[in-house]
Amino acid sequence: MKLAVLTPNVTALAQPSPDDIAELAERGYRSIIGNRPENEAEDQPNWLDLKAAAAANNMDAIQIPVVMGQISDEQVEAFRNALEDLPKPIAVFCRSGTRAALMWALANQANLTVDERIAIAAKEGYDLEPFRQRLSRETSSAQS
Repeated sequence: MKLAVLTPNVTALAQPSPDDIAELAERGYRSIIGNRPENEAEDQPNWLDLKAAAAANNMDAIQIPVVMGQISDEQVEAFRNALEDLPKPIAVFCRSGTRAALMWALANQANLTVDERIAIAAKEGYDLEPFRQRLSRETSSAQS
């Protein structure tokens, strides 16, 4: 399981299995956020199984399913609130980790510039450059 550390409290990763949730707990993660819609693929673990694995490992779990290109302001706000409220550190995931990294960048809890968020994601293997305009819009609306 490849972990992409975005900040000390937020790590993105590709779709975990229920067994991976136990490994995340062993590594000290206290919460998970799933950004993958149910039934996106046949081989995808059921969210309730992942949530049960999290509970069995004393972790909190929230699902905020998003579809690339259709991420609403409400979903970004829900993600931002989850990052504030959940016990840290938090592991965020989707199929490959890209949507999870994008949600982190859109939420911008660390108050980083757009360039900084794109660079951090790129260092971890996620290309957020195509979302620069949306990231800039989120930054300016969060500051108003």
